[in-house]
Amino acid sequence: MIIPIASDHAGFEAKELAKKALEKLGHEPVDYGTHESDSVDYPDFAKLVATAITDGEYERGILICGSGQGMCMTANKFPRVRAALAWSPEIAALSAQHNNANVLCLPGRFLNEAEISRIVEAWITAEFEGGRHQTRVDKIAPPPSE
Repeated sequence: MIIPIASDHAGFEAKELAKKALEKLGHEPVDYGTHESDSVDYPDFAKLVATAITDGEYERGILICGSGQGMCMTANKFPRVRAALAWSPEIAALSAQHNNANVLCLPGRFLNEAEISRIVEAWITAEFEGGRHQTRVDKIAPPPSE
C-alpha cells in the first residue's frame, strides 16, 4: 500500500523512522515533507495528507508532530478523515479496529524507534471490525450539506 506521510520540524526525525517501519512492512511511503528540521507550521503539512485522503488519492496516511495533537486536530477538519493520536500499539490497533482511523498521528518527541515501529505495525495491520463500530463511525461524519 502507498502511504502518504508528513511531519513538522518536531516530528521530522520520527517521520524518517516511520518511513523505515513502513518499508520494512512492505509499504511505500510518499513523503509530503517537511524534509528538514527547520521550523515549519504543522497545519501546512497536515493539510497535504488530509487532502489526499479526502480526495480518495490514498486510503491511509501518517502525520507526526511534537505531540501529535496539532496534526490530529488539523486533519480531523477534513471530510472523510478519521485521524487518531496513538502513543502505544494498543491504542493504534484499537483506532483502526473500532474507529476505522485512516490517519495515524504520532507524538514524535515522545517515541523511540522501537515504539514507532510497533505502533505503525499495529495500526497498519489492524482491520476495521465493522458491525456496531460501523454504526458509530457513521455518526462521526458531518451531516450532508443541503
